[in-house]
Amino acid sequence: MPSPAPSPARPSARRPFYASFGFQVLVALVVGLGLGLVARDMGPSPSGGPNWLVQTLSTIGSSFVSLLRTVVPVLIFTAIVASIANLRELNNAARLVWQTLLWFAVTALIAVLIGIALGLLLQPGLNTSVTRAAAAAPSRSGSWLDFLTGLIPSNILGLQASTSLKESGATTSLSFNVLQILVISIAIGIAALKVGDAAEPFLAFNRAFLKIVHKVLWWIIRLTPIATVGLLGNAVAVYGWTTLAQLGTYAVAIYIGLALVLLAVYPALLLAHGLNPLRFFQSAWPAIQFAFVSRSSIGTLPITERVTERGLGVPREYASFAVPLGATTKMDGCASIYPAISAIFVAQFFGLSLGLTEYVLIVFVAVIGSAATAGLTGATVMLTLTLSTLGLPLEGVGLLLAIDPILDMGRTAVNVAGQALVPTLVAKRQGLLDEVAYNRIGDIDTLDTAPDTRAVPAE
Repeated sequence: MPSPAPSPARPSARRPFYASFGFQVLVALVVGLGLGLVARDMGPSPSGGPNWLVQTLSTIGSSFVSLLRTVVPVLIFTAIVASIANLRELNNAARLVWQTLLWFAVTALIAVLIGIALGLLLQPGLNTSVTRAAAAAPSRSGSWLDFLTGLIPSNILGLQASTSLKESGATTSLSFNVLQILVISIAIGIAALKVGDAAEPFLAFNRAFLKIVHKVLWWIIRLTPIATVGLLGNAVAVYGWTTLAQLGTYAVAIYIGLALVLLAVYPALLLAHGLNPLRFFQSAWPAIQFAFVSRSSIGTLPITERVTERGLGVPREYASFAVPLGATTKMDGCASIYPAISAIFVAQFFGLSLGLTEYVLIVFVAVIGSAATAGLTGATVMLTLTLSTLGLPLEGVGLLLAIDPILDMGRTAVNVAGQALVPTLVAKRQGLLDEVAYNRIGDIDTLDTAPDTRAVPAE
């Protein structure tokens, strides 16, 4: 008598909508906005400093960012080393690498052209009420020399130290150079592959360490709804509408550019490859949403990698390489839209004309120099790199920093969307994309920490 066929596994019960991560973050956005407005209306404290609500919101937000920054260096190292090791499992690894870099450049080119067009059309530098008194050179700036020397690690940990002198004495702080960590990680990953079997214990340790880092980072990520209240509330309380109104045309130009890239260019590329844009955004939304709140592409890396693999159907071996690389070098928001519009703003504000050569240089910096955003202080360095290349006054940066956190939310969201998009397109072009997983509707929680349970077809 034949044994009865095993009954199919029952699908797990769907959680109520109010228990989902996305809903909690949306609620936190509303609460943060409301508390920020209340904190701003409360005015300063009797001593003249920030009131208690502003201080509370600031502490919550800064604590969350500090937790993210603590995990970032080791996350970059372990993720890049593991991703390079995973490439050996792919037959066409070299072609995938070049295709990834090519599409990074293609999307950056499209984004920077949109930025230039919007800058010329909306003329943000001529339509502003901000005065030159607000102009000030940034404390740190970027140049091609900084970018090139930043590629050379000064120590194995990518550590940088800075000392400041105050009345109370000297204070030394340590920071990590992300670009140097990237170079170190790539070198060690390639060396491990060249060594062969002798490096297997190290690679096994690195894989285990990466899982531990991911687990710690997931604990931090789960604090996002609370952090959202602090981050957004503090931004609204500190910057308010007055400062935003002074640079209203500029801010509108930035967000129109970001919206065009996110909601027009990316869907067009997906449609051109026979992929449904709605399915892409359905799967990638948790990463885009978290990036908007955290303003950190690298901090969003575990979510971006998870949604790219589980939700979009990109093979793990390829996604684990392309997504970490993109998190440090793929910046359509910070390195393309933002510096293009900002450079045109500065030129218009100071009454300087830009010719064809200058616009070509803007494109060149956006496509080639985007990795500079990982080296020092993000989009500010990319902007100063662009301005110095064009010979524009760096004092213009001081005009724009007043609303930078508000803009950085949108920039980072577009960055992360692009970091999920390119691996999806390349996987599709190379015949690696699991289109069943890509087109699956809502039957997998990309933020669920349970193991991936994709169905394996019967032989």
